[in-house]
Amino acid sequence: MHLSVNGQRCYVASGGQAFAVRGADDAHDPPVVLVHGAANDHDAWLGVADALVAAGQRVLVPDLPGHGLSEGSPLRSIEALADWLAALLDTAGIAQAVLAGHSMGSLVALECAARHRQRVTRLALLGSSVPMPVADALLGQATDAPDQVCRMITRYSASNHFLRTGGKRGHGIWGPGLMLAIMRRSRPGVLAVDLANCNDYQNGLCAAAQVHCPSLIIVARRDRMTPRRNLPPLLSALRAPERIELADCGHGMMGEQPAAVASALLAFITGGKIPVTAGQ
Repeated sequence: MHLSVNGQRCYVASGGQAFAVRGADDAHDPPVVLVHGAANDHDAWLGVADALVAAGQRVLVPDLPGHGLSEGSPLRSIEALADWLAALLDTAGIAQAVLAGHSMGSLVALECAARHRQRVTRLALLGSSVPMPVADALLGQATDAPDQVCRMITRYSASNHFLRTGGKRGHGIWGPGLMLAIMRRSRPGVLAVDLANCNDYQNGLCAAAQVHCPSLIIVARRDRMTPRRNLPPLLSALRAPERIELADCGHGMMGEQPAAVASALLAFITGGKIPVTAGQ
């Protein structure tokens, strides 16, 4: 579906089902908003969103401004994206929501949960690191040679197992190739802006300390983009976060192990028991 957010047309996927606005009922049955990462769009969450919908959850997966099918230019700070996300909830008539973000999207969800605490009932951070520095060389190449950077990010976002096996999930789909295709179709300049946003965001630990809702961190054991060794500051700043580790999985966890990601999110959303490790 399409919504108008801050005067610009925004595309929001809903897992193939009509999204029902319930207003005050959101407090008891909040929808799940999935926020994609740099140079990605709603398709990054495809397998996870489908599983959540199949389990009875209401799901919204927006394309951030300037990404995917959404109009406008990419916003130039994590803070601006966080406020945009709150404006999206307003436009959709959503009183409260569960936020789940991956990579850059995790920073957006974190900042939104800190700025708009009354709107967020639960917060899930996937493939996150606070801060999230990006090498100067990569920032420059994102402008001068974006396809080269897309290839590099795709390679480092996949575990060696996923690269070796091809990540095939029926119909001959090659998993890493799907990740690359999503990044390649992003508009010129989007990758550079997104990486700069990640690099420039310095409020993450302060934001984490202001989050009052339950939180979950999903970490991939083979993540080379936001490795688990970077997690202690974030874990310390959040209030008693739950944590699950996906075995033999890389940064692009929604593509590698969508079932494990969806299962962890469902347990978190419904208050079920979350295992320490999961996945293949």
